[in-house]
Amino acid sequence: MSHLPSPAPTAVSWPDAARHAAFDAWLASLAPAHGLLPQSLRPASADASFRRYLRLDTTTPGQSCIVMDAPPDKENCAPFVQVQALMQQAGLNVPRILAFDAVHGFMLLSDLGPRTLMQALNPEAPQDAFHWYQQATDLLIDWQLASRPGVLPPYDAPLLQRELALFPDWYLARHRQVALTEAQQQMLARTFAAIVANNLEAPQVFVHRDFMPRNLMQPVTPDAPLGVLDFQDAVYGPITYDIASLMRDAFLSWDEDFVIDITVRYWEKARKAGLLGANSASGWGADFGDFYRSVEWMGLQRHLKVAGIFARLTLRDGKPQYLADTPRFIAYIRSTASRYRELAPLLRLVNEVEQIQETVGFAYGRV
Repeated sequence: MSHLPSPAPTAVSWPDAARHAAFDAWLASLAPAHGLLPQSLRPASADASFRRYLRLDTTTPGQSCIVMDAPPDKENCAPFVQVQALMQQAGLNVPRILAFDAVHGFMLLSDLGPRTLMQALNPEAPQDAFHWYQQATDLLIDWQLASRPGVLPPYDAPLLQRELALFPDWYLARHRQVALTEAQQQMLARTFAAIVANNLEAPQVFVHRDFMPRNLMQPVTPDAPLGVLDFQDAVYGPITYDIASLMRDAFLSWDEDFVIDITVRYWEKARKAGLLGANSASGWGADFGDFYRSVEWMGLQRHLKVAGIFARLTLRDGKPQYLADTPRFIAYIRSTASRYRELAPLLRLVNEVEQIQETVGFAYGRV
């Protein structure tokens, strides 16, 4: 997932002495050419994966570099290198790769600054966030315009299904310790098949896959564009995914009026850019309602997946801080499921698991 702001600078720990020695030797070899000050090395951010990021100063006052530490037995850096090049070619502001030790999984990167977009946002003040989200959707369009098939892994039905399976496997069974009945399992299978089918109707583009304010960096200078991080899991898939990720954030919730406002402005940009034209079987370029429905169903897939991932991070990886945002995901899931008749059985299951008493009344949801 995303980078978490680190606490006050602390010493960098190395559980593996041999890896520590290899790192010191690698960094020392780079120090003269890049003006690095190895003694200033400190944590920059934590990560939901096995990667970590370190920051160190340079001999140029006020300038620093980032080091990615990605053990090769746990992390593959090749996708990072590939997507970094694609994004750079598309004109996005991404970290430059200054040096790379592929054998050990050490990478020296340019530093996009210390402040994420998340730190500039206040959910109570959408008017202050408006210009940031306009910038974010502009660069999202630039990224999608660079799309072409056969370059990135496909975000296809098997991958979407594997991600959805994280919800019953990790969130329900292991975190909530729920034993699903045969009927409930069949219901989930039918619901997941419907979600995947809806998602795959969308036009296909490059997908960042975690496009949200924690992975966007505030520019260091006023005229610079937002920086983009955490892009190594990019795929080729539904155009609805990244806008759903941006507006239905894992760690930040906006009123629906603001979500719709930004989404419709993004839709207008995508339509003008030709991203929603002939490729769209449902004609989303002509009907925002169809597009918004698709974004909701795509967001539902993401939130079911992430609920499972956050449970797995807690139970398997010892990172319990992510589960604190679980109520936000459940709220997203329930909100979308309540709008569509075919998702009513999913809503009932979630309400039962979360022990939520649904208010009885008359409602006319979308179909």
